[in-house]
Amino acid sequence: MFVPSFYREPDHSWMADLIRGNPLALAVTNGSPQDGPFATHLPVIFGPGASGEAAEELEGTTLLGHMNRANPHWAALRSGEVLLLTFTGPHSYVSPTVYAKSPAAPTWNFTAVHVRGVVEKIDSTEETLEVVQSTVRAFEGAFGDGWDMTDSLGYFRQIVPAVGAFRFTVTGAEGMFKLSQEQPEAVRERVQTSFGQSGCTYRREVAGLMNRLP
Repeated sequence: MFVPSFYREPDHSWMADLIRGNPLALAVTNGSPQDGPFATHLPVIFGPGASGEAAEELEGTTLLGHMNRANPHWAALRSGEVLLLTFTGPHSYVSPTVYAKSPAAPTWNFTAVHVRGVVEKIDSTEETLEVVQSTVRAFEGAFGDGWDMTDSLGYFRQIVPAVGAFRFTVTGAEGMFKLSQEQPEAVRERVQTSFGQSGCTYRREVAGLMNRLP
């Protein structure tokens, strides 16, 4: 990912925050010359003891994910291979009408993190089940209403043979936080104010990130 210097993350915690808040990743591998690249959308969580909340560096962190074993991507995936996970955070179109200057050009403010690492496919049914349960716990805590999975564990065991779980060890990460940093301060403030008053959730989230910029 090409990241101009003024769009780089202010510190590594921004990347961990974006992953936690936007955990639906796009997993990409090269594939074969015949099949071409594979790309699968899937939920990703931090592994045990690697929540990312206090991590200064993502490198070396373990992430966990899973996909349908019927997906050809799973069959093509090999332990020890490099996998790319991309995460997209808050983003929105920026109209020149908020700049209050001319000439001007529209743009798109966005946030994204690309994480490269080595994948390890999990063969154990019990470990796969634990990945599924850990994913439920993570997302019910962050996005759900506190659903108790206890009564559904038997059902989980029925469907888990169709689940392909994996560990992912991060070897490198890049974050792009394009939040009008190239604009004069007065213009940045107008964009932030406009987005902060918007009825669009993504625009308000972009405004919140702009407010956090050093």
